[in-house]
Amino acid sequence: MKATCELCFHRCALDEGQTGLCRARGNRGGTVVPLNYGKAVSLALDPIEKKPLRRFHPGAKILSVGSFGCNLRCPFCQNSEISMAGEGELRTEDLPPEALAALAEELRTRGNIGAAYTYNEPLVGYEYVLDCARAIRARGLYNVLVTNGTVSEAPWRALLPYIDAANIDLKGFTEAWYRRLGGDLETVKRSIAIAAGECHVEVTTLLIPGENDSEEEIRALSGWLASIDPEIVLHLSRFFPRYRMTDRPATDVGTVYRLAEVAREALRFVYTGNC
Repeated sequence: MKATCELCFHRCALDEGQTGLCRARGNRGGTVVPLNYGKAVSLALDPIEKKPLRRFHPGAKILSVGSFGCNLRCPFCQNSEISMAGEGELRTEDLPPEALAALAEELRTRGNIGAAYTYNEPLVGYEYVLDCARAIRARGLYNVLVTNGTVSEAPWRALLPYIDAANIDLKGFTEAWYRRLGGDLETVKRSIAIAAGECHVEVTTLLIPGENDSEEEIRALSGWLASIDPEIVLHLSRFFPRYRMTDRPATDVGTVYRLAEVAREALRFVYTGNC
């Protein structure tokens, strides 16, 4: 029996046994299920600034968990080993929601404030993130989400009451660039706008030489963020050649600093990364 995944705009129509574009969701028994549920690929106690979050409990640590799969195809992916992998291609560790919550609480003595869903695109494992977020919240801890924001409105709104802080990738500010990444700019803009009314939001843009690094684009991007809230935090990060984009040099540090000044024309908090 065919089933359609409605988690994101791709709306993959899947035959029985077939797996979606994200490689983490599949039709099993006529129902779309997360194939990566409770299967941790990466687990670490990180400084919260590494997410990156600069204005949410600075100096704290957070238990960070990731699995496999992603619903975009960015050629510059920094974590392609896990984000582009599928079921059975990586070593995983079983980590049910209650086990994650118990570990997060145990690590409070080491400065942990909660759990962060990160490394791959966590929302392709939406059900796991939601269940973990509920378990974490029940223990009085914080939930942090690091996401590309490519998610349908209904599941996004259902998850946000359990999310305390989110870092959302805004990979550029043109539809043409997003199409090259297999994404949709308007979907991400909607996700940012909705989240800004529900939790602490910071936004990250990786500056790719010759692609999304013009003053005009950054001025438009930062101006749009400011129209939602001029205190939304923006991180402008330096690109390094990775995955399938090794045909150009790392972003010039001077360019990052210059574009940060452009963004500060509209936004109060702009940080540079990887410099």
